[in-house]
Amino acid sequence: MSGSVTGARRGSDAEGGRASFAASGWTVFAGVMMIFGGAMAILQGIAAIAKDDVFVKTQNYAFQFSLTGWGWVHLILGIVVLLAGCALFTGALWARAVGVLLAGLLVVANFLWLPYYPFWSLVLIAINIFVIWALCSPRQYGRA
Repeated sequence: MSGSVTGARRGSDAEGGRASFAASGWTVFAGVMMIFGGAMAILQGIAAIAKDDVFVKTQNYAFQFSLTGWGWVHLILGIVVLLAGCALFTGALWARAVGVLLAGLLVVANFLWLPYYPFWSLVLIAINIFVIWALCSPRQYGRA
C-alpha cells in the first residue's frame, strides 16, 4: 500500500500538486550554471561595449566581427539566460526547453567569441554543454 502512496506523490509537494523544483539535482545545477553563465555574459558584454583593454583580437581567425556588436549580443543574451536560469527553479517544463535553447545559443556565441578571449570562451562552452546535458537528462525522483 505504501508503494502506491509514494508513487502518487512523486514529483509533487505536500501542498497540492505543484511540481517540486528540486525533483532533480541536475535541474538545480543547470539553473545555477545558467545564472552564472548569464552573469558572466553580461559582464563580457559590458566590457566589450566599453572597449575595455581586456580583450585582444587573435590574428587570422576565420570569423571577423565587431567587438562592440558582440558586446551587445552577449549583454542581451546574458540577461535572457540569467532570467531563464531563475525560471528553472519553478520546475516548469517550458523553462527546461528554453534553457536548452539558450544554452545552445551561448555555445555558438562563445565559439564565435574565441578570438577575443579563448580560454574563458572554452570554459563557458563546457559549462553550457553540461547545462544542456543536465536539462536533457531524465529526472530521477527520490525513493521513499
